[in-house]
Amino acid sequence: MSNEWPLWEVFIRTKGGLSHRHAGSVRAPDAELALRHARDTYTRRLEGVSLWVVPSAQIVASDPHQAGPLFEPAESKIYRHPTFYHVPDNVKHI
Repeated sequence: MSNEWPLWEVFIRTKGGLSHRHAGSVRAPDAELALRHARDTYTRRLEGVSLWVVPSAQIVASDPHQAGPLFEPAESKIYRHPTFYHVPDNVKHI
């Protein structure tokens, strides 16, 4: 059994209305301490308005080498492309 604390991924929203961005990682025994470590490590200059911490073990990601097969089904859905629709001349704003 490892006595090392779990790894947590840290996401910061720097200004109201903007998306959270990955800032880095911290180690902590629980979510509350992970949030405190994230605050102390990544927002020392008051950069953030919101923090998220997520256990690294809970993140599921696709394999970049499998991007072709993973995203290929979208190619066959031509109705998702805006060029498929005819826009009448009298429609000025879309």
